[in-house]
Amino acid sequence: MTSSAIVGFGSYIPKFRIKTHDIALHWKQDPETLMAGLGVEEKSVPDIGEDSFTLAFEAAQEALETSGIPSSEVSAIFVGSESHPYAVKPTSGMLVSALKLDPYSHAADLEFACKAGTAGVQIIDSLIRSEQARFGIAIGTDTAQSKPGDALEYTAAAGAAALLMGPSTHKGAICRIEKTLSYTTDTPDFWRASDKPYPSHAGRFTGEPGYLGHTRETIQKILRETDTKIEEIGHVILHMPNAKFPMRIAKECGISKSQMEAGFIVPKIGNTYSACSLLGLVSVLQKAKRDERVLLVSYGSGAGCDAFLMTMLKDGVPLPIDARPATYLKYDEYLEHTRALTH
Repeated sequence: MTSSAIVGFGSYIPKFRIKTHDIALHWKQDPETLMAGLGVEEKSVPDIGEDSFTLAFEAAQEALETSGIPSSEVSAIFVGSESHPYAVKPTSGMLVSALKLDPYSHAADLEFACKAGTAGVQIIDSLIRSEQARFGIAIGTDTAQSKPGDALEYTAAAGAAALLMGPSTHKGAICRIEKTLSYTTDTPDFWRASDKPYPSHAGRFTGEPGYLGHTRETIQKILRETDTKIEEIGHVILHMPNAKFPMRIAKECGISKSQMEAGFIVPKIGNTYSACSLLGLVSVLQKAKRDERVLLVSYGSGAGCDAFLMTMLKDGVPLPIDARPATYLKYDEYLEHTRALTH
């Protein structure tokens, strides 16, 4: 059976930001206390007119460019998001057209909270291994919503990451997927009804048995399944709802700061939901060295984890430097941007 590999990748993060400090001051809370608890200095904010489709397009376009593969040869695309622009009209279908992919494509929108993007990676991996597709794109993209004044407001951010995948035998293969598995339960830690603009969360479930319990269990399972020791892995990427939770898991599981460093992006952009762990992976894919092993573990509330053990087939491939300077918003300007997403 053919194994799959990442042959191209891309990302897109809006240029707009808001400082956690400014959100805290607006709600008359202590910024230093919040920083100590969350570890997020600032978060990305979509421009007015940007949505999960436009973010996904930019990331996927960059993935195609880094791979050098003609878009017409891509015959699968799966898009994970909590914020698809339409309830009934597929983001994936719009991207098939906008990116000029093969119209005879497997395409679907996915939802599983913050792990919907990695669910797409698993589907593309299966299609390539079974030789039903030669090249496919998996995308995580979100313009995360949070009710003003809610704890989520300090971290809910916007961004997209895209992985272009193909056979590991392809000359452009960058990183081979060795093993993937999932762990799933019914855990009511976070939800949003279809008629509600903002999500709700049960604080007592978000750590244990939610993120912490699921991530811990999934890391242990994939290490057992592959007979791998954690110190044999060069880079580890976990879902990053904040800075505190992944670092706590890293400490429990014996993961060093150096193993986490390359993919630990949350302090400067916040939690980009379905794009979060994939953006961490994109960061690693630019810096990792040939033969290094990479462990990716995503998490989606509700709840579940996807885990991937991968091996670098060549040195990392740097993406073009984003020349756009960050533009910082005041709280009233930030509200104007976010209101456009919920109306």
